[in-house]
Amino acid sequence: MGLADKLIVNLCPTGMIPRRAKVPAVPVEPAEIAADVRRCRDAGASMVHLHARDSDEEPTWRPERFQEICDAVVSETPDIVVVVTTSGRNWSETDKRAASLTVTGPGRPEMASLTLGSMNFPTGPSVNSPQTIQGLATAMREHEVVPELEIFDVGMADYAAFLADKGVLQPPFYANILLGSLGTAAVSAANLAAVLAALPPGATWALAGIGRYQTRANTLATALGGHVRVGLEDNPYDDWTHKSPAANARLVERAVRIGQELGREPATPEETRAIIGLKPVTRE
Repeated sequence: MGLADKLIVNLCPTGMIPRRAKVPAVPVEPAEIAADVRRCRDAGASMVHLHARDSDEEPTWRPERFQEICDAVVSETPDIVVVVTTSGRNWSETDKRAASLTVTGPGRPEMASLTLGSMNFPTGPSVNSPQTIQGLATAMREHEVVPELEIFDVGMADYAAFLADKGVLQPPFYANILLGSLGTAAVSAANLAAVLAALPPGATWALAGIGRYQTRANTLATALGGHVRVGLEDNPYDDWTHKSPAANARLVERAVRIGQELGREPATPEETRAIIGLKPVTRE
């Protein structure tokens, strides 16, 4: 099997929203996140998209907490591709959103999320002004962190291409397409095709399905040669009919199983870096 046939499984283990009262398996403490990432790495995940929570489960932007989490993750899983969030869902200040980029040492992030427009989630808006987007892109470039381009509709893909043409975004391009959230584009082949047509040339892409659409999106992306994102951040249930709680490793296992049924084995972290165009990493 060639590198082009390998499947990148991007894990989003916590997010900002899931709470243990409804999602019992969501990890919160650094050691819990690290152990969960280890299980998911063993199951086939090769990169991890990290949010930070305090012990009370509330999201935090504090760089000290990100440092603890990233250090714990690479201690358990040294080869994993580390991605940190710069989400503005709970705070809007660019310096707070960019604080995760300041993690140093072995846990230093290789990538960070960059949402390319404002949108409505079911519970409220997420505001990403052009000034904030470009400010975060500049901060990522200064810290030598590659943007994980978060795209919820075709307009965001158009804006990514515009920023790439202006040199604000530079290769390598990795687009994380998130479909299925109420208020943004639904999961469909037509919506995905429109987004793919608008991406910067040469972009590697992955597809996430929000909530009940995760498995559908995983299958669509895998069949079309893309990659996948899975995890409790996006989907709390194994089975939406019976509302049976999910666990991150089980969600990864399902994505890997779908990939194997379609002739695609999970990419290792080293293969993932090669596919995206990231620099090799040695952690000591």
